[in-house]
Amino acid sequence: MNSIDKINKRIGALAAFVLFFSFTGCNPDDSQKLEERNWQLVWSDDFDGEAGTLPDNTKWTFDIGTGDGGWGNAELQYYTNRPQNASMDGEGNLVITALSESFSGSQFTSARIKTQGLFEQQYGRFEARMITPYGPGLWPAFWMLGSNIETVNWPQCGEIDIMELRGQEPHVIHGTIHGPGYSGGNPITKSYGLINDRFDTDYRIFAVEWDEDKIDFFVDDFLYQRIERDDVPGEWVYDQPFFLLLNVAVGGNYVGFPTLETPFPQTMVIDYVRVYQEAN
Repeated sequence: MNSIDKINKRIGALAAFVLFFSFTGCNPDDSQKLEERNWQLVWSDDFDGEAGTLPDNTKWTFDIGTGDGGWGNAELQYYTNRPQNASMDGEGNLVITALSESFSGSQFTSARIKTQGLFEQQYGRFEARMITPYGPGLWPAFWMLGSNIETVNWPQCGEIDIMELRGQEPHVIHGTIHGPGYSGGNPITKSYGLINDRFDTDYRIFAVEWDEDKIDFFVDDFLYQRIERDDVPGEWVYDQPFFLLLNVAVGGNYVGFPTLETPFPQTMVIDYVRVYQEAN
């Protein structure tokens, strides 16, 4: 059995639960809503490169510039394509590192990588296994944007935030969508928290399963949120291909400024990113 077959077999068999609570009242019965799916792996990166090497440029490209360089949010970091900010660790991980340093007029550096122009997909399962950073003012994210963003702009293109975390709350992640009529400070979102644990202490799997009528959000394969087409107060714009992004922002409207309690450097460690589609 090859590695892809093993991964597909594992995904088909996963049914593990984790202790959890949701600040918006997650219902344990949500797990019963899952339909049987035959997921087939179609794209992945296991980050098996040598220590200090950049992400595979056939799979990832970089955003470069200041936090407000075209994506807003009043972020403080300068995104670079340096190995100091994004590189393999030689142990099968990609490490995105936020540093406190003066660089091109910014007080912090970090990295934001994306599959734009290299890979996109409409519908399927999108997942990453990772350890998040922590500390006030840190904003790690694993997310997706509609591939038509350059023609219709945001939020008409749609945004699916598979995982966002406010560093001052290292035990809580958020799953969110943004679209026309429900964006910025008024998205559709739900929080998921760990009991007596934090997302920076061990690997967790963050995923969405997306089809023409709904988007399901998971932590460690437990469904904690389902957003259906009829749930959005505006247009449903999730009927087109999306591309993937990974980044660690510093500061911004969502998390505020770093403080003296924010240790640097801070790292987001990504074991893998995998994308599946449902087999016919």
